[in-house]
Amino acid sequence: MQPISKILITGASGFIGSFLVERALAEGMDVWAAVRPSSSRRYLADPRIHFIEIDFGSEKKMMQALAAHVAAHGAWHYVIHAAGATKCRREADFFKINTEGTALFAQSLLAAGALTGRFVFISSLSVCGPLCEDSGRPICAADVPQPNTAYGRSKLEAEQRLAQIDGLDYIVLRPTGVYGPREKDYAMMADSIRRHVDFSVGFKPQVLTFIYVKDLVAAAFLALTRGTSGKSYFLTDGKEYSSRDFSLLIQKRLGVRFVVHVTAPLCVLWLVSRAAEWIAARRGTLSTLNSDKYRIMKQRNWRCDITPAVEELGYKPAYDLRRGVEETFSPKA
Repeated sequence: MQPISKILITGASGFIGSFLVERALAEGMDVWAAVRPSSSRRYLADPRIHFIEIDFGSEKKMMQALAAHVAAHGAWHYVIHAAGATKCRREADFFKINTEGTALFAQSLLAAGALTGRFVFISSLSVCGPLCEDSGRPICAADVPQPNTAYGRSKLEAEQRLAQIDGLDYIVLRPTGVYGPREKDYAMMADSIRRHVDFSVGFKPQVLTFIYVKDLVAAAFLALTRGTSGKSYFLTDGKEYSSRDFSLLIQKRLGVRFVVHVTAPLCVLWLVSRAAEWIAARRGTLSTLNSDKYRIMKQRNWRCDITPAVEELGYKPAYDLRRGVEETFSPKA
């Protein structure tokens, strides 16, 4: 009988992390969820889940927690690092959390002897920035990243820092837009469609790609034992869409009979984003619309080459957008 694999999942209380935990439990693994004291455990109610509190901002506290765990329970075989920030009040916070936090965590795992196997880092297609905008060809591994958002730069710098850690067996996953149940940003789009309005921006055609959360999770678990250490893999569902494709599928799923489709110029989005960002800063809150979001929505080409993931990880996306939307959104009552 083979020993049960022990896995640590960070960001476990979040959208992607909670699905990673569910998959690990389904695989019969010994599952540890890294959480903060303030983290919601709404989706972490299974009694088989073990919890550990890790302070990613303090090397001393992190080492203490990891050393105590190793002394009491031994090392983890695998770690999937899904923790990170997608919205911050200050640009510097992206780098503190996504870059410094990731590098410090990986270094501490090795220093404490807390990891015996692979470290899988959930990065993002946003590390590449607006590449191939004129040609429209898929972004591939040979392209030099040119991130134009603080989020994208912080994730790219995290990837670069991981590459500098001697002895770390790791893989980087770069998913495109991730959607599914429990996700909030795309849910806002569905709420707008329920109110019979669909917004899009820019008049130049935009090619979008998506990945359903369960396909990302499947890729992460493949990456635990497959693929080339130190390599990055792009992930989508293998298809291309327009923003209208997405909204029409949501409209059909929700049973909304008519929707007014509004296309706004990019200059209007820029003004609204800056205004929303300014108001949020004054209130000390976070805004969904901000400078980073503007740059993301402005980008026209979100194609990327998933061939390496298919050939090296054995990745086979099971959800196209239609199937994913059907699982994500509930029909209108």
